[in-house]
Amino acid sequence: MIKLFIDSDIILDLLAKREPHYNYAAKLFSMIDDGKVKGFTSPIVFANLHYLLRKFTSNAEALKSLRKLKIMINILPIDEKVIEQALNSGFNDFEDAIQNFTAINNGIKVIITKNKKDYKKSNITISSAEEFIKTWQTRKNTN
Repeated sequence: MIKLFIDSDIILDLLAKREPHYNYAAKLFSMIDDGKVKGFTSPIVFANLHYLLRKFTSNAEALKSLRKLKIMINILPIDEKVIEQALNSGFNDFEDAIQNFTAINNGIKVIITKNKKDYKKSNITISSAEEFIKTWQTRKNTN
Protein backbone atom coordinates (compact mmCIF):
# COMPACT_ATOMS: atom_id res chain seq x y z
CA MET A 1 0.00 0.00 0.00
CA ILE A 2 1.26 3.47 -0.87
CA LYS A 3 2.04 5.63 2.15
CA LEU A 4 1.56 9.38 1.73
CA PHE A 5 2.72 12.23 3.92
CA ILE A 6 -0.01 14.89 3.73
CA ASP A 7 1.10 18.49 4.23
CA SER A 8 -1.04 21.05 6.05
CA ASP A 9 -2.12 22.97 2.94
CA ILE A 10 -3.89 19.90 1.52
CA ILE A 11 -5.67 19.17 4.81
CA LEU A 12 -6.67 22.83 5.16
CA ASP A 13 -8.17 22.68 1.65
CA LEU A 14 -10.31 19.80 2.88
CA LEU A 15 -11.31 21.10 6.31
CA ALA A 16 -11.92 24.72 5.22
CA LYS A 17 -13.41 23.64 1.87
CA ARG A 18 -11.03 25.97 0.04
CA GLU A 19 -11.72 26.18 -3.65
CA PRO A 20 -10.50 25.38 -6.22
CA HIS A 21 -8.50 22.68 -4.41
CA TYR A 22 -11.21 21.21 -2.17
CA ASN A 23 -12.32 18.52 -4.65
CA TYR A 24 -8.85 16.99 -4.99
CA ALA A 25 -8.27 17.11 -1.24
CA ALA A 26 -11.65 15.41 -0.70
CA LYS A 27 -10.81 12.73 -3.31
CA LEU A 28 -7.46 12.11 -1.65
CA PHE A 29 -9.06 11.67 1.76
CA SER A 30 -11.72 9.40 0.25
CA MET A 31 -8.86 7.22 -0.99
CA ILE A 32 -7.43 7.18 2.54
CA ASP A 33 -10.84 6.41 4.04
CA ASP A 34 -11.40 3.59 1.51
CA GLY A 35 -8.02 2.05 2.40
CA LYS A 36 -6.54 2.57 -1.09
CA VAL A 37 -3.64 4.58 0.33
CA LYS A 38 -2.43 5.26 3.85
CA GLY A 39 -2.16 8.86 5.06
CA PHE A 40 0.35 10.27 7.50
CA THR A 41 1.22 13.69 8.86
CA SER A 42 3.11 15.25 11.76
CA PRO A 43 2.23 16.97 15.03
CA ILE A 44 3.41 20.25 13.49
CA VAL A 45 0.69 19.95 10.86
CA PHE A 46 -1.93 19.49 13.56
CA ALA A 47 -0.66 22.56 15.43
CA ASN A 48 -0.62 24.65 12.23
CA LEU A 49 -4.10 23.50 11.28
CA HIS A 50 -5.49 24.37 14.68
CA TYR A 51 -4.01 27.86 14.44
CA LEU A 52 -5.38 28.40 10.92
CA LEU A 53 -8.81 26.85 11.48
CA ARG A 54 -9.41 29.10 14.48
CA LYS A 55 -9.20 32.04 12.06
CA PHE A 56 -12.16 30.63 10.11
CA THR A 57 -14.18 29.23 12.98
CA SER A 58 -14.26 28.81 16.76
CA ASN A 59 -11.74 26.92 18.85
CA ALA A 60 -14.35 24.25 19.58
CA GLU A 61 -15.08 23.76 15.87
CA ALA A 62 -11.36 23.65 15.05
CA LEU A 63 -10.80 20.94 17.67
CA LYS A 64 -13.83 19.01 16.41
CA SER A 65 -12.41 19.01 12.88
CA LEU A 66 -9.00 17.88 14.13
CA ARG A 67 -10.56 15.04 16.13
CA LYS A 68 -12.27 13.77 12.96
CA LEU A 69 -9.02 14.13 11.04
CA LYS A 70 -7.10 12.16 13.66
CA ILE A 71 -9.36 9.15 13.00
CA MET A 72 -8.41 9.14 9.31
CA ILE A 73 -4.72 9.95 9.37
CA ASN A 74 -1.68 8.64 11.25
CA ILE A 75 0.49 11.07 13.19
CA LEU A 76 4.22 10.43 13.00
CA PRO A 77 6.69 11.34 15.74
CA ILE A 78 9.32 14.02 15.33
CA ASP A 79 12.54 13.16 17.10
CA GLU A 80 16.05 14.50 17.56
CA LYS A 81 17.28 12.76 14.41
CA VAL A 82 14.65 14.53 12.29
CA ILE A 83 15.56 17.91 13.78
CA GLU A 84 19.28 17.29 13.19
CA GLN A 85 18.63 16.30 9.58
CA ALA A 86 16.39 19.33 9.04
CA LEU A 87 18.96 21.70 10.56
CA ASN A 88 21.62 20.40 8.17
CA SER A 89 19.45 19.97 5.07
CA GLY A 90 19.79 23.25 3.23
CA PHE A 91 16.01 23.60 2.94
CA ASN A 92 14.89 27.24 2.84
CA ASP A 93 11.89 26.46 5.05
CA PHE A 94 12.80 24.67 8.28
CA GLU A 95 9.26 23.38 8.82
CA ASP A 96 9.22 21.76 5.37
CA ALA A 97 12.59 20.18 6.14
CA ILE A 98 11.10 18.67 9.30
CA GLN A 99 8.13 17.31 7.32
CA ASN A 100 10.48 15.89 4.67
CA PHE A 101 12.68 14.01 7.12
CA THR A 102 9.72 12.86 9.19
CA ALA A 103 8.37 11.23 6.03
CA ILE A 104 11.72 9.76 4.95
CA ASN A 105 12.55 8.34 8.39
CA ASN A 106 9.20 6.55 8.40
CA GLY A 107 9.59 4.94 4.98
CA ILE A 108 7.23 7.32 3.19
CA LYS A 109 8.25 8.06 -0.37
CA VAL A 110 5.59 10.62 -1.38
CA ILE A 111 4.71 14.01 0.10
CA ILE A 112 1.42 15.57 -1.01
CA THR A 113 1.55 19.37 -0.93
CA LYS A 114 0.61 22.44 -2.95
CA ASN A 115 4.00 23.98 -2.19
CA LYS A 116 6.19 21.71 -4.32
CA LYS A 117 8.83 24.41 -4.77
CA ASP A 118 9.50 24.32 -1.01
CA TYR A 119 10.68 20.71 -1.33
CA LYS A 120 13.31 21.19 -4.08
CA LYS A 121 15.98 19.61 -1.89
CA SER A 122 13.90 16.50 -1.17
CA ASN A 123 15.00 13.08 -2.37
CA ILE A 124 11.46 11.68 -2.46
CA THR A 125 8.47 12.29 -4.72
CA ILE A 126 6.68 15.59 -4.16
CA SER A 127 3.20 15.79 -5.69
CA SER A 128 0.08 17.90 -5.53
CA ALA A 129 -3.17 16.16 -4.65
CA GLU A 130 -4.37 16.72 -8.22
CA GLU A 131 -1.23 15.18 -9.74
CA PHE A 132 -1.34 12.20 -7.42
CA ILE A 133 -5.01 11.47 -8.12
CA LYS A 134 -4.58 11.81 -11.89
CA THR A 135 -1.57 9.47 -11.80
CA TRP A 136 -3.52 7.01 -9.64
CA GLN A 137 -6.50 7.06 -12.02
CA THR A 138 -4.25 6.60 -15.07
CA ARG A 139 -2.47 3.66 -13.45
CA LYS A 140 -5.81 2.14 -12.39
CA ASN A 141 -7.19 2.45 -15.92
CA THR A 142 -4.15 0.75 -17.47
CA ASN A 143 -4.31 -2.28 -15.14
